[in-house]
Amino acid sequence: MDTRLSTLPLNSLRAFEAAARRLSFTEASDELAVTPAAISHQIRGLEDRLGMRLFERRTRAVA
Repeated sequence: MDTRLSTLPLNSLRAFEAAARRLSFTEASDELAVTPAAISHQIRGLEDRLGMRLFERRTRAVA
């Protein structure tokens, strides 16, 4: 297994799953009881570790 995948922080994976399901960092943050900035930070960390963008960021949503 790729070590990048086996060492991903669980909170970051939860943030990714919630944001992907809701298509919104704000709604994901409400669900997980954290700030939108925390969701953004966790997603950015995943993107850095994986070396790819996970979302296309838009003004009011993600895709």
